[in-house]
Amino acid sequence: MHLLALALYHRDGRQAPRTITFKPGALNILTGESETGKSAVLDIIEYCLGRQHISLPEGVITQTVGWYALLVQIGSTRLLLGRPRPAGASTNKAMLLIGDHTLELPAGDRMRANADTDALRAELSARLGIDDFRFEPPAGAERYAFNVSIAQAVYMCLQKQTEIANQQLLFHRQSEPGMAQMMKDTLPYFLGAAGPEQAARQRQLAEATRALRRVQRQIDESQRDNESTNAALHGLARLAQEAGMVQAVPDRASAAELNVLLREAADTVADPSAPPVFGEDGMQERLAAERQALREQLHDLNEAGALLDSWQQESQAFTGELHTQLGRLTSLQLLSAEDAGAPEVCPLCNQALEEPDPDIEQLNDLTRRLQHELTDAEALQPSRTRHRQELNEQIADVRRRLQANASALQALQASNRRLQEINDQHARQAHVQGRILQELQRTTSQSADESGSLRRQAARMQERIAELQELVDADDVRAETESRLSRIALDMTDWARELDLEHADEAEEVRISLSLLNVVLRTETSRIPLTRIGSAKNWIGYHLVAHLALHTYLLKHQRPVPHFIMFDQPTQAFFPEEVHDVGALTDADWEAVRSYFTLMRDVVNRNGQGLQIIVCDHVNLRDDWFRDAVIENWRQGKALIPTDWITEA
Repeated sequence: MHLLALALYHRDGRQAPRTITFKPGALNILTGESETGKSAVLDIIEYCLGRQHISLPEGVITQTVGWYALLVQIGSTRLLLGRPRPAGASTNKAMLLIGDHTLELPAGDRMRANADTDALRAELSARLGIDDFRFEPPAGAERYAFNVSIAQAVYMCLQKQTEIANQQLLFHRQSEPGMAQMMKDTLPYFLGAAGPEQAARQRQLAEATRALRRVQRQIDESQRDNESTNAALHGLARLAQEAGMVQAVPDRASAAELNVLLREAADTVADPSAPPVFGEDGMQERLAAERQALREQLHDLNEAGALLDSWQQESQAFTGELHTQLGRLTSLQLLSAEDAGAPEVCPLCNQALEEPDPDIEQLNDLTRRLQHELTDAEALQPSRTRHRQELNEQIADVRRRLQANASALQALQASNRRLQEINDQHARQAHVQGRILQELQRTTSQSADESGSLRRQAARMQERIAELQELVDADDVRAETESRLSRIALDMTDWARELDLEHADEAEEVRISLSLLNVVLRTETSRIPLTRIGSAKNWIGYHLVAHLALHTYLLKHQRPVPHFIMFDQPTQAFFPEEVHDVGALTDADWEAVRSYFTLMRDVVNRNGQGLQIIVCDHVNLRDDWFRDAVIENWRQGKALIPTDWITEA
């Protein structure tokens, strides 16, 4: 698959898109100044290839563009891959057109969503020849299965400027969660070291292993049930022993011995010569009823006594008050009627009174009434005293009867406990026999061969797993992958020396490490990963040789991968910011920059028209071959977004 053109459609619906045309099977250089949109080209291409969200910063591109479209060619077929500007963070809408060599970029009014990203990727994967299979992670691995598609192949085709100069990683989006492991899982397939057959065997092995684990859990559960059953049988045998139904039970009795003992206990018949013994019928109920009646009688007597005591206290208070008033009035009897003054005049101050004082006769009459009431009140006291004595005697009698009742009830209960112990013997044996029969019936109803059947099933599964493991081991995907990476390492080593990268001359081999997903140099004494090599110049150089050698191998062996590579800012080690930095470059720097592009040109030529390389960079060399490779030069106001789009926005 090669890229033919990239188109941006204005949001206002104008018909003519902003188009970048690529040359298939050739070196394509898009050069220009900073902030002209060069780095955005890679993000747009990835979005058109099916990524659900476009990783563009908010700005003039997102404000003016309504549709993005990519025209690609696979063999003799052209495909138009269109994606609308996402309304939110992402979208799965897509436009897919398929045609022959006459298919071109459509006008703006023809851009309509007719598919989604799944359909788009499925079509691209099928036309690239990617086998339709699902990768299953090894048994026990804590990651998800996934369908192999162009989604994984694209990671080998793109290098953002933040990735090509990163000593920690080699592939596009490798640092995102789960991506590195996905690349390790799929790289063997894209190299040709593994395929659907190996994946199918891996899947069968994983499924068989999971099935074996399920059966093993059933065996463990059956074993735990058996152990629980033996414990229950042993407990029932102990109960039968305590009930006198069997002799001593061994501490370590087997299941067979326990079954013999329990069946013996189940057949035990109670002694007919020892009939049940019962106490006097209804005695306890009568004593309890009597006790209740006595308690109620005692309660009534106590309430009557409390009422009498309250009456006595009120009477004493009343008579005391009568004595006090009578004592005051008695002293007035010393006066005669002649001694009394005018009742309307105060005898002390001779002042007139509002109400006249009572006369002597009235006071004497009041004294006689009080004496009469006092005599009547004192006459009742002996009667109350006798009544209180009678109540006290009745209360004492009821308490004696309650004590006698309690003693009788306690003696009866003690007697009944002994009788109950005798009577419970047969009931206890009957209860134990019932539990024994229930447990024997339950254990008998279980399949005696259940555990053995599960173990035989597990043995067959283990044989099947061993067979599948032999097939998987025979595939030896790891060894096949390393073998192919060794062939790729031949070109990597030569090109690293050609670029004069650090440690390249002393290295016996420069290769891609599958475990590290990075470049590693192997010397006579050690292995040097890219993380231990300094300078952005070397990091970029090793990224270049790794991807160029990898795609050369993939193209040679016709692996189902898009045969294009896109590098963003491969000379950033020499042009860190603006183009005016060119004046600060030394001749050695210019030679290094030229060597990078020369290598890319030579690799394209070596692969005929099979490999397409797209480079977005600041540099603009004067060499004729370089100028021939330039497809866009974004300087003097030219950029990804036309000036009139910005002024009209």
